[in-house]
Order: sequence, then structure tokens, then C-alpha cells
Amino acid sequence: MAPATQSADSAAQQEYVLTFSCPQRAGIVHSLTGVLVRHGGDIVELKQFDDARTDHFFSRIHFSVTSTEATDEETPLHQDFADLAAELDADWSLTPHGARRRVMIMVSKAGHCLNDLLYRSRVGELPIEIVAVVSNHPDHRELVEWHGIPYFHIPVTKETKPEAEAELLRLVDRFDVDLVVLARYMQIFSAELTTALAGRAINIHHSFLPSFKGAKPYHQAYERGVKTVGATAHYVNDQLDEGPIIAQQVVQVDHTYEPKDLIAAGRDTECKALANAVKWHCQNRVFLSGNRTVVL
Repeated sequence: MAPATQSADSAAQQEYVLTFSCPQRAGIVHSLTGVLVRHGGDIVELKQFDDARTDHFFSRIHFSVTSTEATDEETPLHQDFADLAAELDADWSLTPHGARRRVMIMVSKAGHCLNDLLYRSRVGELPIEIVAVVSNHPDHRELVEWHGIPYFHIPVTKETKPEAEAELLRLVDRFDVDLVVLARYMQIFSAELTTALAGRAINIHHSFLPSFKGAKPYHQAYERGVKTVGATAHYVNDQLDEGPIIAQQVVQVDHTYEPKDLIAAGRDTECKALANAVKWHCQNRVFLSGNRTVVL
């Protein structure tokens, strides 16, 4: 009976996600799946996109292999993907499926997106571990610490902004943060901080930009009789609220909505758009393509 048990253990399946993007050419999918076939891989999900405008190929493959083919950097499977990536001049990654990303949330006074992310993380809806929350206000300390998460109050003024951003980067390093989420953090990053967090910082804002800028955008929208309310989640770059878009949400409204109703509707869209963006990023579904994204 012992050999049978050993055989069953050796055949245990492990799941991984491969992301692969490169200049377009014939036979890329055949080459990728050929590597999996040679190593006994079983495809769970395969998505691809050929961008005719940029002549670029994008693919995400969720697959399983036996534990004997585990994909650390010493295995033949990993090396075969590395060799193929070198041949095709590709950007690629190979990560365990379902791996939780270490996330730091930044927030100011509005707490709806923070509370939503805390709940979704707590119930396992998002593949994340929230390792810290940073705010320029003390308002949400009790809520965050109830979840067992450290809370850091870092006030920001024009004079102290360089020191505050330096402290933020120290926290990113201290907690080994994979992703920074600006959950209605009402401070503008410097060019230096934006560069340091390129591709790993996500922001959320209401969809009225650029039409209704500044204070009370929902009141401005009310005065114009808007018929939709929405939100946009995007990567942070050096252009304010103009980074590559990951997710958007829109709801219909009408003339019966007062400003407070528009604000409530906006909160719901912000929560959903931000949650989707965080989930898709952490599932390795988002590819950057210039100032655009491809989400597979």
C-alpha cells in the first residue's frame, strides 16, 4: 500500500499563472502551449489579445502541473519559459495561482473605499493581505486596528511633503508591499514618488473629470442635470488622474436625484471599480500597453 500512497502524493497538482507579452509573430500560442505539453501541464484558462494597432501580443495562462514539475527558477519548465521569452523578446511572469499580494491602503477622510476593501479582504473575496493603512488624518484608526492591521497617521503639509513621502516609502519597504491602493487619498504624489511606485499604485476618482473639477463635483453635476454617475480606477502616473485605466463603473441617474443621492451613487461605483481593479491586478490580469491597459 505504501507505493500507491507515494504515487498519489507525487501526482499532486499545483496551479500557476503565466503572463506573457511580446511583439506579435506567428506561432506564439503554439510555442507557449508546447512548453506546457512537454511538461505535462493542463490548461485551466487561456486568454490572449493581439493588438493590431501596436502589433503586440498579450496572453495569460492559468495552468496546473504535478508537484514534480513545480515552477521555481531551478526547474526545466521555468527555464523553458525563460528561454522562450528571451527568443521572443517578451515580458513575462510566472506566479502561483491564488497567491495573496501584500497591499498598503492610503486614505484621507472618506472611508467608504477603505471599509469596502477591508471587508472584501476579510471574507476572502480579494487575493490580498492588507499589511498597513496610511492616512493623513487620524479618523479611521479604530476601524483599521479592529481588523488587526497597523495604522499610520502621516500628516502632510506643503512643507512636510518630502518627509511624508520618504516615510511612506520606508513603510513600503518595511512591509514588503506589492501594491499601494489610494482609496480616496486626497494628496497628489510627487514625480519622484510616482516613479518609485510605477505600475504598483492604483487610484480611484469620480467619473466627472475633467468636466467638473475642484470642490463639490457632485453639486456641479447636479446643476448640469447629469444622467450617469461613475468612477474610474487607474494606475498612478505623472499626469493627475490620467493614468492607464483598469476598471470603470457607471450607474444611471435622473432628475429626481439630489446632490446627496448623486454622492451616494458615486460612492457605490467607486467601491466596485476600485475592488475590481485591485482584484484584476492581483490576479495578474492587467497588462500595461503605453497609457492603456489590456485586461485578460
